Amino acid sequence: MKYFLLLLFSFHQVIAQNPKGDQDIVIRLNQYGYLTQENKHAILLSNSHVNEKFEVISEDTNKPIASFKPEKSKTKGWGTFTYYHDLDFSEVEETGTHYLQGTKSGITSVKFSISDQAYQGTTDDLLTFMQQQRCGYNPFLDMVCHQRDGRLFYGKMADSTYVDLSGGWHDAGDQLKYLITSSYATAHMLMAYRLYPKKFSDKVNALGQPFPNNVPDVLDEAKWGLDWILKLHFAPNQLVHQVADDRDHRGWKMPDQDLSDYGWGPNSYRVGYVANGQPQGLNKYKSEATGIANLAGRSAAALAIGANTWMAIDSIYALKCLQAAITVYDLGKSMEGYQQGNSYGAPYRYLEQTWADDMEWGAAELYRLTKDPKYLSDAKRYSQMANTDNWLMLDSASHYQYYPFINLGHFALFDQVGKSFQDTLVSYYKAEIENVAKRAKTNPYGIGVPFIWCSNNLITSFITQILLYEKMTGDRQFHQLMLDHCDWLFGRNPWGTSMFTGMPGKGEYPLDVHTSIWAMTHQMVPGGLIDGPIFKTIHQKLKGLELTQPDEFSRFQNNFVVYHDDIGDYSTNEPTMDGTAGSMIMMAHWSPDVE
Repeated sequence: MKYFLLLLFSFHQVIAQNPKGDQDIVIRLNQYGYLTQENKHAILLSNSHVNEKFEVISEDTNKPIASFKPEKSKTKGWGTFTYYHDLDFSEVEETGTHYLQGTKSGITSVKFSISDQAYQGTTDDLLTFMQQQRCGYNPFLDMVCHQRDGRLFYGKMADSTYVDLSGGWHDAGDQLKYLITSSYATAHMLMAYRLYPKKFSDKVNALGQPFPNNVPDVLDEAKWGLDWILKLHFAPNQLVHQVADDRDHRGWKMPDQDLSDYGWGPNSYRVGYVANGQPQGLNKYKSEATGIANLAGRSAAALAIGANTWMAIDSIYALKCLQAAITVYDLGKSMEGYQQGNSYGAPYRYLEQTWADDMEWGAAELYRLTKDPKYLSDAKRYSQMANTDNWLMLDSASHYQYYPFINLGHFALFDQVGKSFQDTLVSYYKAEIENVAKRAKTNPYGIGVPFIWCSNNLITSFITQILLYEKMTGDRQFHQLMLDHCDWLFGRNPWGTSMFTGMPGKGEYPLDVHTSIWAMTHQMVPGGLIDGPIFKTIHQKLKGLELTQPDEFSRFQNNFVVYHDDIGDYSTNEPTMDGTAGSMIMMAHWSPDVE
């Protein structure tokens, strides 16, 4: 839909201006701004010690509100700049638009707001990107695509048997569809609505068209995911986990003109992989597998939350979701273990190797809905198996090895158990947060995630985990750590860029993203979370990665972690569907209520 489009060439701003010509100091801050009573920090990057005060200037009056002396960081940066200074202006609570300015150098920051409305509209932006990712009818493009998905392999029927697998979401900049990511995206959006029902507007109908339908848009989007999961679980003992594979990667293309050929001609049927708990692959590369509980548990969670939500909207649909949640959970319990994504012509795939967290989540949501004690017993057992088996305890991990990037099962179970078991669940979250906190103390940005592929997904998940930890305990000792990671996402980073497309609209954000939509139309949608910065040691080993233009951030690259706003960099600048959906709780938390 064209009303969603943003023409972007006029929106990018210079990150810092210096009328005296001194380029020694660079200011990085949260471009969205700051809530009035939250702490407010900027970071100054320079090659000499900063020996001046900085003022907070009101845009309305161009007069200073307050002045502060930067404090030199006690930790080293990642190269490029010699000094890093923290500027703490937390005491400023005057609402409005402001900027920072050096009293001697005259250097200024970008403008930012201080307001409890600073994040207004951000949940709408995330949902706009999700609507652009829809397969079947795509409201952004106003077209129908991939109606012949798909022909099954590895199932209980003869290979190439057709089952209707249309719908769902395109995974990222390509047009594959995965239950691995779609199950989490669906469940996360539903949990966001459960936690923050007043934070979501009603601007579109179920098809994503601009006609309100008295249903919050987040539920319309979540139902798009639920409907697809129901199609994938087309029989009690069957569960499809992937549609298409990397044969999709044949250059830029519109989704209704897909030239990919899976054996039935271009723009025709696409393969559907049935989860069977065994290694899979129709060509050279094979996945690993020990079971299907990761997919089944997560799908059960999504379907159970969906059933609980739709009881008040459509009881027949709710019952359908409940029945599917029960059978898919049983399927996972009968085949404990993990099923990974499949590749065809390249070694890259989703390498998930965890599953107990997913079964915990599914069991917790089924107990909430049915009150059947067997689900509570299962949820407790799986929670202890999952424990802290997560990326947060490690300095590195394989691509999607620990997925989802947050164990929402611990939180889902928390309010359904006694105090002693609650303390156990809290201890898991706390141990993981503390480990990230240790890493965060090693750099001036206060960032503790490992910069593996999709590092931004780790950051949004880590922020969400602290938010949920605070809800569980009331303990705010990690609150500043959470804010540091939020500020990183919106510009307090070496490159001074937001990590979401089109957010904020007048800021610096990813533009030349690795998607067919951008390549074919040069139009984009706000709200897409890009993969994000990556260790340089990983980046330089990736195959088929080639920048298409001079690096606008060359001055800020370093030997530790890199990011490029370039369509050729699929590792750092590709927006993902699950990363976007997985940011929904975080953004809903900071957003004001919808009036």
